[in-house]
Formats: sequence, structure tokens, C-alpha cells
Amino acid sequence: MSVVLERPYQFVPPYRHSLWPTLIQAFRLVDLYLAKKEGVVDYQVRGLEHWKSALDAGQGVLLAPNHCRYADPLVIGWPARELGVHVHAVASWHLFNVGWFDSFALRRMGAFSINREGSDKQSLESAIDILATGSRSLVLFPEGTTNRTNDVLKPLLDGVAFIARAAGKKRRKAERPPVVMLPTALKYLCVRDGRDWMIEQLEALEDHFGWQRQKHRSILDRTVRLAEAMLSLKEIEYLGQSETGDLRHRRDHLMVALLDQAEDAIGLVHEESGSDVRERVRRIRSEVVSKHFSAKEQDESRAVRLRGFARMADLAQSLLSYPDCYLESTHVTETRIIETIQRMQEQLFGKSNNEIELKVVIQFDEPIEVDPKRPPRDQTDPVMTRLSERLTAMLGELSLEARDAQSAQLTTT
Repeated sequence: MSVVLERPYQFVPPYRHSLWPTLIQAFRLVDLYLAKKEGVVDYQVRGLEHWKSALDAGQGVLLAPNHCRYADPLVIGWPARELGVHVHAVASWHLFNVGWFDSFALRRMGAFSINREGSDKQSLESAIDILATGSRSLVLFPEGTTNRTNDVLKPLLDGVAFIARAAGKKRRKAERPPVVMLPTALKYLCVRDGRDWMIEQLEALEDHFGWQRQKHRSILDRTVRLAEAMLSLKEIEYLGQSETGDLRHRRDHLMVALLDQAEDAIGLVHEESGSDVRERVRRIRSEVVSKHFSAKEQDESRAVRLRGFARMADLAQSLLSYPDCYLESTHVTETRIIETIQRMQEQLFGKSNNEIELKVVIQFDEPIEVDPKRPPRDQTDPVMTRLSERLTAMLGELSLEARDAQSAQLTTT
């Protein structure tokens, strides 16, 4: 669960000294961590000249990558090492509460916290200051949260443009070069044939459900059936029965039901039909945190109920990360199947098996200059529109580099 109820939010500021980041890079500790914890053992950087040219021009650089894996912030350390620079990155508060070592390492590598469940003036001011001064490049994920769907870009958050424009105003006033957004596409590919890993993980999931191992079915079919089984279990848990029909409709129905139930239970007014799921999730999390820490005395049973509502919001957001036709398209790839298996593992066990070896392609595009002037309220933000278009185009091109399921023999028994 990403909501922290063990202690109230406390801003973790950016570590601005260079000693620890330099040591971490010199001893390649990031490489060891990524290989052991995330299975990312290799990388390729493309378009690094775009980042370098922005730095050489003295611009404030906001790196804006897609966010599909927990490894994403760390893999940016590889191109940063090639340039001989350090970065700062915005990280969710719950990541600083995994353990003392993780908190220590995150901060020393340049991360600082943001409170996703409420306003966080200190975090915003720190992000703006980093860009305004140009002390380091800033990594900010415009999707907001990780979604484990590498080939699909989720809607981008407008807060990224707000930070960039606020910093741009300061730089213009100081007569310094502008802030630029650097579209950064991250694509993870299998280093070698992943069939054995997939079969092993699928068998473990089938064993967990008490099924006979479905060896007579293809890897793709086994993955789809397990995903449907998980959806049915959640329907029974929250709706009282498993539904029938189109999986997309069932997913959406369960997602809305989860949000409605949680909002009813904690006294929130339902948003209008079709409203943004992520905003409803944020409101539920925020209310859970507020109610928990506003209580004069901590009641364990009350805390358990609040955690349950937070888990419902988390599940709704997780369901949002199962895109339409992700495994039904003629373009389904081995990496899409791997992502789906790992997402199911996270939902069931709280963590995924990361023993399969991956390579990440890190591709930078031409910088997008940010006009400090805010667009009219009735117009879409041209900066975010262009960023979305460029990221979508790059991810579309990179998706073709993954082996399709048919050639990888994942659609046959």
C-alpha cells in the first residue's frame, strides 16, 4: 500500500552535496542495485546530445520520462554518468518509508519527497528552485505514478508544466536561458529468451490458485486466463459475485464500484460520472490520511478500516493500468506478457519476481522550450500536448524492438 499511516508526512529535502552521488557513481552501486533488485542488467542511451546541448546552453533542464517500472529513476543515472552530471528527482513519500537504508540511499542519490495525499509547498518550491538555479537537471515523471505498461502512456499531469513555468519566470527575470522539457522514453527489453521464466512464474501462479498446471495452453493464453481469474476474485470480494461479459466493461465497473464504496464509507461526495479516476484516488487517499492523523486517539480497528479504503483506491488505480487490448492486439510482445505477470505478482504477493534480465533503452528527444506565460484556461496546454505527442511517438517506435509473441513462440503450446 502506498499510503503511509505509520507517521505523518515530513518533507525530505534534496541532498545538494556532490560527495555521495559521486561515490555512488564511481563505485557503480546503482548498477549493482538495478541488477539485483530490478533485473535491469544493461542499457543503451540514444539522443544524449539533446541533454548535453541543453546543459551547454545553460538551460534549466526538466527530464520528463514515461514511468513504467520502479527502476525508472535509477536508470537515468546511467546517461547522467556518461555526461558527468548529477540529477535530482521527485519521489513519493511512501518510498522513504520502506526502510532506513532505502531512505538514506534515495536521498543521497538526489531524490526528495512529495506528498501525493495533500499539498506540498516545500516540495514544489524545491523543484522550482532546482530548475531556476540550474544546479542540477530535475527528473519529474509527468504520469505521476508507475503503471507497468511500457508501451502505453497514461494522461500527463499539469503540475509538471506549473513547475517548469514557475522556474521559467524566475530565470527570465534573472535574464538566464529558459527552462526546457526533455522528452525521455524508457523501453525495457528482454536480454535473452524469457520463455523459461514465464512458464515458471505462470506455474507458480496456477499453483497459488489451486489450479492444475495449464501446460496444454500457450503462454499468452495462460496469462490472460490468470488475469481474468484475478479480476473475478476481486469482483467476488467487492461486488459479491463474479460478473460475465467483456473484460474491459468488467474492469471499469469494478473500478467505479471501488471508488464509490470508498467515497461513501469516508463521507466524500461522488465525483461526476466519467471524472478522472486518478483524481478520485487522490481524494480518497488524502481523506484517509487526514482522518487517521486527526483522530485524538489511535483506534486500531479504525486504522484497519482506513487502510482498507486506501487499498481499494490502490486497486482502482491498478485496474486503470490494465489497458484495453494490451494482450489481445496483434502486436502483443514478450515484454507485455512479462509486465502483466509481474503486475499480477505485485497484486497478489506485494512484490514481483525480477529475476528475468532486462535491458533498458533510454532515448532523449529534442528539448521543448517552456514559455513562462500560462495558456488561457479554455485551451489545452501546448507544452504538455507536445510532450505527450513526443513520448507517445517514441514509445510507439521503441515498442517495435520487442519480439512479438508469435515469433517468440508464446501464442502456441
